[in-house]
Amino acid sequence: MARIVGVDLPKNKPVGIALTYIFGIGRTSALKICAATAVDPQKRVYQLTEDEIRRIRENIQQNYKVEGALKAEINMNIKRLIDINCYRGLRHRMGLPVRGQRTRTNARTRKGRRRAIGGKRKK
Repeated sequence: MARIVGVDLPKNKPVGIALTYIFGIGRTSALKICAATAVDPQKRVYQLTEDEIRRIRENIQQNYKVEGALKAEINMNIKRLIDINCYRGLRHRMGLPVRGQRTRTNARTRKGRRRAIGGKRKK
């Protein structure tokens, strides 16, 4: 099993797919990494040689921000928005949609479960 930047890649998947298990690397980036390191993207992970794994690891470390560093940068960006009290920061703080979606209906992913409101019944 290949271990790259702290992630165990699934051994039965093609390299072009397995690299997407690393946070910050999608399909396009995975194919670019395979092209840059001269590794066949259809080759299975368990078929990789130590030299190919080393080349992939070095390419990712030199050219991409992944896993912990990327998550830290994203969190710092959100914290900055909250600190400067901009509109997007306020939306983050309140747990509401940030990018202009409606909240009258839907938005349940950001708002959480509905809360029951007591005292609505008429006598």
